[in-house]
Amino acid sequence: MLPMKFTTEEAILFSKNGCIEEWVHIFLKTIGNNPPFSDGLKLQKRYWLGPILLSINELQRCCGPEENMEYHNPLDDWEKRIGKLSDLIQKGWEYPPLIVQHHEGKLIISDGNGRHEALKRLNHKNCWVILWDSDNLSNLSRWSQLDGSL
Repeated sequence: MLPMKFTTEEAILFSKNGCIEEWVHIFLKTIGNNPPFSDGLKLQKRYWLGPILLSINELQRCCGPEENMEYHNPLDDWEKRIGKLSDLIQKGWEYPPLIVQHHEGKLIISDGNGRHEALKRLNHKNCWVILWDSDNLSNLSRWSQLDGSL
């Protein structure tokens, strides 16, 4: 098996084969460096859609230096990370899709808050995301026509 690249194109291939959830867990447990999130996702059935291209403005961060963030980052650490990610994106990095939870009508970034901020600062209008919902696949139906795996 070839090594995984964790690009949107690769995620679309996994999704076309009905394996997007597997891709997410492999990503989170390896280069995504977020095993606790992967473990938490496995605690109950989740419903998946994507990757899809969405407006950056539709997404809400839960991580950053602002006081209201669920996961607070010190400003200096945050700015260094955003700077590194911005440099990578400007050099053509094929960043992994953001992993986004649909919850009560909101799209909350679960993994990829830094990528989102870097893209926003670089004036990107859209980004690739993988949506998930804990309750029902029909909650994601609004975006199903955008699904890259269809």
